[in-house]
Amino acid sequence: MSRVAIVTGAARGIGAATVDALVNENYRVVAVDRCRDIEEVPYALATPADLDAVVARHGDAVLGLVGDVRSATDMHLAVETATRHFGRLDAVVACAGVLGVGAPLWEIGDAAFDAVWSVNVLGTRRLIEAAAPVLIANGKEANGRVVAVASAAGHTGLLRLAAYSAAKHAVVGLIRGVAMDLAPFGVTANAVSPGSTRTAILDASATVYGLDGVEAFAAQQPIGRLLEPSEIAATIVWLCSSAASAITGADIAVDGGMTVS
Repeated sequence: MSRVAIVTGAARGIGAATVDALVNENYRVVAVDRCRDIEEVPYALATPADLDAVVARHGDAVLGLVGDVRSATDMHLAVETATRHFGRLDAVVACAGVLGVGAPLWEIGDAAFDAVWSVNVLGTRRLIEAAAPVLIANGKEANGRVVAVASAAGHTGLLRLAAYSAAKHAVVGLIRGVAMDLAPFGVTANAVSPGSTRTAILDASATVYGLDGVEAFAAQQPIGRLLEPSEIAATIVWLCSSAASAITGADIAVDGGMTVS
């Protein structure tokens, strides 16, 4: 029987690559994305057309759902949709995230800070709190999985991106605590922390630093190149597999060595 997952932030970047990778491993997926901009986020977010393109690649294996990760109602709808449409839910992957305004902390207004915090941290919480009762009810032998995308920024400080660094630190801490809460029920929870990856967030980072393009970020990583979303997705899918059954509360660095030293 196919396993079923929910992926947020699924319309592009790491989220879209995760949908692709899960389907390749015989998952059926509810692909969730807000599909509209946030006023306090200074770059364009994914569109309905982006989400439609992800769904179109996979036919009946993927169901697209427009929803805001910050909304408890929307995340409960995503869980209900998975169980109603596909008959079960085995894994949830929190990929939705935003970079926010690039400025020193004391120059960032409350609305801009809250936008970063709410999508990255509250959004992860909303997905987990909606899914946890179903994953627990499946039983210990069901190999329930929770994975959240954090960032190398959750281990370092980034110039003019204190809000983003703080949020990604918080995602790691949230996952570690949730892992302890879920452990008695046989459900694992882990984070994945990418380095500089070819995504819209990296494009926005280049703008923060006045760079002509993203290639300059390759120098941050000892492997000497940028990462592809599919490389992050491969680790996420592995964490969702039975091969990773002994791993919980971990933060896996998929960063080309960026945080080694």
